[in-house]
Amino acid sequence: MVTQMSPNELADLLDSGESFTLIDTRPEDSYEGWRIHGAENVPFGPGDSLTDDQLERIGDGDGDSLVAICGKGLTSTPFAFELQQAGYDDVSVVKGGMEDWSKVYEVVPMETGSDDLVVVQLQRRSKGCLSYVVGSKSSGSAAVVDPTRQTDQFKIVAEEANLTIERVLDTHVHADHISGGRQLADELDVPYHLGEHAADRDVADEFEPLADGETIDVGDVELETLYAPGHTSDMVNVLVEDEALLTGDTLFVESVGRTELQFGDDETEGASRGAELLYETLHDTVLELPDETLICPGHVSVSADNRYEVRSPGEPIAERLGTLHDELELLGLSKDEFVERLTENAPDKPPNYERVIEINTGRDPVDDESEATELELGPNNCAA
Repeated sequence: MVTQMSPNELADLLDSGESFTLIDTRPEDSYEGWRIHGAENVPFGPGDSLTDDQLERIGDGDGDSLVAICGKGLTSTPFAFELQQAGYDDVSVVKGGMEDWSKVYEVVPMETGSDDLVVVQLQRRSKGCLSYVVGSKSSGSAAVVDPTRQTDQFKIVAEEANLTIERVLDTHVHADHISGGRQLADELDVPYHLGEHAADRDVADEFEPLADGETIDVGDVELETLYAPGHTSDMVNVLVEDEALLTGDTLFVESVGRTELQFGDDETEGASRGAELLYETLHDTVLELPDETLICPGHVSVSADNRYEVRSPGEPIAERLGTLHDELELLGLSKDEFVERLTENAPDKPPNYERVIEINTGRDPVDDESEATELELGPNNCAA
């Protein structure tokens, strides 16, 4: 009988350093576009049988156990059965395949300078999306910033921290993944916030706007909205107790946000204007904060083979502003140099980004879970 493992168990196995062979049975183009680091591609479709060439490629796995993964957990099971019939006795399949792998989260408590302040970073491992539960121990109140669509993850984190979610915020209209902000707010019957300039983006969903400099309280914890255009025209950053800045897609620990997804590719108009706005936001707003401010971004860059470009899953993805100012080359460029860097050789756009924006503005809701999953497969591509 073939053994099944959950995507979370696969994550634990990968992180443990234990030796095993991971085989991805999806078609080659799907594998090349997005895969788990270290996985070997042995395409195997419905009705296929293992060939001698494939068995030779698999070899004996160097004595390791074999783990098979496919798109949805369908073709990997017959593949594993064939392996058993060929004499392999330690074979497992990943339940739900890459589709469920895309929903694995790491929960990372962040160190704070206050006994009352709680900041928990949720890392959506496959996409590099970073979300936050921010709360006050004394009051038991919390807000969620940039939640993804697996809303139960945030309810669980809040409950385990003895916090009640009272507000939900999105820093901007996301283009790389479907936001869970409106859904989470509706499920909990609490206010949903966007920056006030989201009204200029034809957002159909109802939201309570936040103006530049406006503060909201979560118990005894104060969150201040800082208008931060550049990645988008509606972007806001959230300053938590003058200690941590939740930067959305303004500033990452390894880069800055790209600017042409909303503003366009035209170098003399759209992209350049977005890059100019981002430069001004970084230098006139973000870099004016104290060096000790902890920068907590909305994403970490993830490679096609599912590796974080900085740090590792389960480690805090954050850095002191002073360190980034000293070490991140983009922050040391002149305005002209910065604009030129961001408008030349832009990375590939996130797949389906226009459809994702339609969904996140509420103009054309997602059809069903199947469409949502297809739209989100693969890593984010939000960094310049």
